[in-house]
Amino acid sequence: MRPKVVVNVAMSADGKIALADKTEVKISGEEDFARVHELRNEVDAILVGIGTVIADDPKLTVKDRFVKDPKHPLKVVLDSKGKTPKNSRLFDEGKYLIATTLDRSDPNWIKCGNGKSVDLNILMKELQERGVKQLLVEGGGEVIYSFFEEGLVDEFYVYVGSMMIGGKNAPTPADGEGTKSIDEIRGLQLISYTPMDDGILLKYRVKKID
Repeated sequence: MRPKVVVNVAMSADGKIALADKTEVKISGEEDFARVHELRNEVDAILVGIGTVIADDPKLTVKDRFVKDPKHPLKVVLDSKGKTPKNSRLFDEGKYLIATTLDRSDPNWIKCGNGKSVDLNILMKELQERGVKQLLVEGGGEVIYSFFEEGLVDEFYVYVGSMMIGGKNAPTPADGEGTKSIDEIRGLQLISYTPMDDGILLKYRVKKID
């Protein structure tokens, strides 16, 4: 059985996750930060795309000020063209895996398909073989949509912050080409809603297509 996939993202009230130039915006507060780090500590792996690595240089770790004795799950990056900078902070601590379409001798790099982008189904099999039972996908928008497009998302958590960012080119939680027909729209079932910081956390279960 493939890993359970949980997508977690914070967006503004108008559905943006960053400025139009991809500059990171602090959308949520301390209460949501604590929730995210607790969630990270519960999963076996955290995944982001190369765009997030280049734009934000995240460490993808669990902060001990939020979680006692954090376990630091495996860090996974989708990087089809091998653009991950050698000085990225994700290399500083813990184990990592770079999913690519290139041939690399480094065991921390795995080839997942021969196309222009990483084959997510191959990646999921690789993660399953490495003992990953729960995968947390944190972005960016094109990565998140690609998981929805392949029918791999089980749960979707979105924190909606009380701010307006605007801009038709500002990234959203689900970028990319988008759904091409009404019949392909992925349905969501609302699990819970929780006021948090100055916004609200919405938790959804993804409806399965028969």
